[in-house]
Amino acid sequence: MIDHVRPAQLSDWFAQALAEGQPLVLDVREPWELQTSSVRTDGFELMAIPMGELPHRLAELDPSRPLACLCHHGARSLRVAAFLAQQGFGTVANITGGIDAWSREHDPSVPRY
Repeated sequence: MIDHVRPAQLSDWFAQALAEGQPLVLDVREPWELQTSSVRTDGFELMAIPMGELPHRLAELDPSRPLACLCHHGARSLRVAAFLAQQGFGTVANITGGIDAWSREHDPSVPRY
């Protein structure tokens, strides 16, 4: 099952997920997007793997660790979350609204693009 979490609710999701391990935000945007806008880590680890590279880099992720997927608006990250769930990852969430919603709901210092 994939959780759908708005950025404003993310700290609550992290608190619940912490029982299973240190939460990881998986940013699946392209490198140019990361240069344009990125989130500041606060109570979680951040890893960037572009969506197209994920199948080849899947071994870099721990399937037992809670993962929240992030992209620009939430569509790519939802596809990645579904893929990870199919691969046996236990606790997976999509950050609904992506980094755009993150800027509007959680941290206005994050540039919107």
